[in-house]
Amino acid sequence: MQHSCSCPCLGPLTFHPQAVGDMIRLSEGLRCAERTEETFRGGVVFSNRPVSINERVRVLVQKKVPHWKGALRVGFTNVPPSARTLPLPCMAMPNLTNTQGHWACPVPESCCQEGSVLEFWVSPRGSLHYMANNDRKRTLAIKVDLSLPLWAMIDVYGQTCSIFLLGSEKKGTLFNRTSCPAPEPPIRISPDYNEPSENSDDSVSCSSKEIRAGFSCVVCLEQEAEIKLPCGHRCLCALCSARVLAQFGRCPLCREEINNIFYGGGDSLGAGWSLNLSPEALDANC
Repeated sequence: MQHSCSCPCLGPLTFHPQAVGDMIRLSEGLRCAERTEETFRGGVVFSNRPVSINERVRVLVQKKVPHWKGALRVGFTNVPPSARTLPLPCMAMPNLTNTQGHWACPVPESCCQEGSVLEFWVSPRGSLHYMANNDRKRTLAIKVDLSLPLWAMIDVYGQTCSIFLLGSEKKGTLFNRTSCPAPEPPIRISPDYNEPSENSDDSVSCSSKEIRAGFSCVVCLEQEAEIKLPCGHRCLCALCSARVLAQFGRCPLCREEINNIFYGGGDSLGAGWSLNLSPEALDANC
């Protein structure tokens, strides 16, 4: 598919469609990678294209399970995903990192809770960095070879069993460059949901109805709304928040821009990227 975005765009960023671990299922336009909960391994995935130096790959942890040890592993490789032989090794560490052209590090379990936003990148000096939940930057004692193109490498490992690729960002002196959204289906609404008419008693304006803890997510109408937005609305579950953040960047109730989120009214879990939303999309989701 030909890409024709403007110069500031880094290009579409998804998971590679073929080079995936045996236990991985890709969905949501190749942006969601889910590993079966029955095992802790077999979850290696790669980016669909090479990433640039200082291009920060952003990932949202959607689901974790308590009965395994360890969590997400992130890194880079200069071996093209299309050149790999299937099946892939069952783990990034040590199976891949013991071979030439692979660099990765484990992310602590505390940084991989459901709703956590993780970003990782390579510096011009070849250092591997990662940051969780917009907290302090962590630098690993790893030197990446920058002489060849690099693909992002993620192992959906251990407790982490589902992640969503939020895209990427490269910060510049004058402006920031971001990846563009890949083609994907629209946000799914529960089949049991009937949109109220304008004259219906069930039709309530955003300002007159507060979504409180214990209420259902306004997108899927199935999971508890545990994500609190800066505007004060707690109206999204952890799974749907990824789609709303990536596609719209605004509260589905009051349209206020989302620059950080709060999980269950607790700590701030992520911030700092701007997303465009057309008036048509706003009207369809508010």
